[in-house]
Amino acid sequence: MEFLFEKYQQKLRYTNLSYIRSMMDDIDWDARLIGIKGARGIGKTTLLLQYIKLYLSDKLSQTLYVSLDDIWFNNHLLSDLVADFVRKGGAYLFLDEVHKYKGWAQELKNIYDDYPLLKVVFTGSSLLEILNARADLSRRAVVYQMQGFSFREYIALETSIKFEKLTLASILENHVQEASIINNQIKPFQYFDDYLRQGYYPFYQEQPNLYASRLGEVINMILEIELPLLRGMDIAYISKIKQLLMIIAESVPFIPNVSKLSERIGINRATLLSYFHYLDEINLTKNLFKDAKGISLLQKPSKVYLENTNLSFAISPQHVNKGSLRETFFINQVAYLHELNYTDRGDFKVNNHYTFEIGGKDKDFKQLEGLEDAFVVCDDIEYGFGRKIPLWLFGFLY
Repeated sequence: MEFLFEKYQQKLRYTNLSYIRSMMDDIDWDARLIGIKGARGIGKTTLLLQYIKLYLSDKLSQTLYVSLDDIWFNNHLLSDLVADFVRKGGAYLFLDEVHKYKGWAQELKNIYDDYPLLKVVFTGSSLLEILNARADLSRRAVVYQMQGFSFREYIALETSIKFEKLTLASILENHVQEASIINNQIKPFQYFDDYLRQGYYPFYQEQPNLYASRLGEVINMILEIELPLLRGMDIAYISKIKQLLMIIAESVPFIPNVSKLSERIGINRATLLSYFHYLDEINLTKNLFKDAKGISLLQKPSKVYLENTNLSFAISPQHVNKGSLRETFFINQVAYLHELNYTDRGDFKVNNHYTFEIGGKDKDFKQLEGLEDAFVVCDDIEYGFGRKIPLWLFGFLY
């Protein structure tokens, strides 16, 4: 354990506290078992280490952070580590990358039951296993989803100006006033295009000129390592998944024709539909359904988008479509805290109540005619009017 504690101290020493994401305040850190899920590179590790440095600095001897993809676990059991840690007075345990450890869900369940005074926080790229009835973690763990930077957070990093989060209601009801407050301090379009291209993943700050290649490496690692690990997918199918991602990236938007697509890339219908499900689960795409209840592996999504706009530039930089970027941005920023589905009229239905049509500054209400609680969301405008709202403003929801 001394070896792991030393590595943890090294990481903690170099953890920067200059910017703390607002998610830090959204988590109930008093819960005994906390799960944080999110895509690789999204900032989960930094969040854990910042919390330790901010709130447990006087209890470091009782605190341990470990990543379960550490080679140490090739020859050691998590349960043995925890037993030793608690015996030596450990009270706060942070487990990173739990999905890399075989049988993690069952071991966490045992740890929760056996050590009632121990608080555990764990992270992973996909934590669907917590819903597994055999491990029965679902009633024990409080689970949070972590996203990349919102447009609001990106602006805070670039300008040091920290705006308050907006609610969906405040945007719909007071968007002119909210836009005025922001426009009086910054010019959103000075930052918007850069955010769409390379502002979503926190590592954009480290080496901006290498961002595209690093994001490409993250995508390959997700497809070639995490997807086979999490879902037992044959590595031989990865090239077909990459082909599917390219097709999604170049479509405006992608409306699956399963029969034609399965013939084009040479896989059967059931396998193709499972691919759509896995890509959404691993945070590379976002599947939209007309009714999101009771979604199964064999249900065809109505539309498929990339999970965030940065992926468009990484996967198919020569074929980035402005209309698709707008819709991807809206989905990414809104669906984090709200239910978002496909609808026959307009582009999206939010919270099963509001209808939104996304477009450029000249977009009209023709397609929304006769609909109540319907809004046009326009790119390339600083201020809206009535039920016409600036697209960038939805980047302030989280």
